[in-house]
Amino acid sequence: MKSPDIVILANGTFPTHPIPLEVLRQADKVVCCDGAVKSFPNADVVIGDGDSVPVMYHDRLIRVDEQEDNDLTKATRYCLKNFSPLTSHPSPLRIAYLGCTGGREDHTLGNISLLVRYLRDFGVEGTMYTDHGTFVPAHGDQTFESFPRQQVSIFNFGSSVLSSEGLRWQCYPTTEWWQGTLNEATGTSFTIHADGYYLVFRTYLPK
Repeated sequence: MKSPDIVILANGTFPTHPIPLEVLRQADKVVCCDGAVKSFPNADVVIGDGDSVPVMYHDRLIRVDEQEDNDLTKATRYCLKNFSPLTSHPSPLRIAYLGCTGGREDHTLGNISLLVRYLRDFGVEGTMYTDHGTFVPAHGDQTFESFPRQQVSIFNFGSSVLSSEGLRWQCYPTTEWWQGTLNEATGTSFTIHADGYYLVFRTYLPK
């Protein structure tokens, strides 16, 4: 997995697993969504309306008051506008998203689904790290690193063609999110064939 250019830390549950914590530790730039700065005071930038940001962090607060997008999207837009020229490659921007789950369930579902929007509309290669595994958005035919008995779920976002190689159970063009859950890798990689977008979840540990 490629190293991210930037970490965006949302105001959900702060990670405890060593993998997302290491991603945060190695980050060159960390952008916090509003109150998340209370969990990570060393953030470079804080994005949001500022309602839950202590005064001591207002020197790095970028206020964005519009309500059409949530703070995660506001932070992503800020990174695209301000950090893309600073990266070591022209495009796309690689962003690691942490702290996006563990709070309100509707916020969790919204944050996870936004990864597909960021890839489709912004060209962002996003990876969302939780305490159990990673979510990555994808389009078309893609091969993913894995290991035997890694737990895998594939969530369809509009693909009418969807199949797989290297998973215990064959993928198909699912119409409900639950239909793509509870699959398993059989080797060191698996391939998804699709004609549209989808979201891949992989666990850190085998079952």
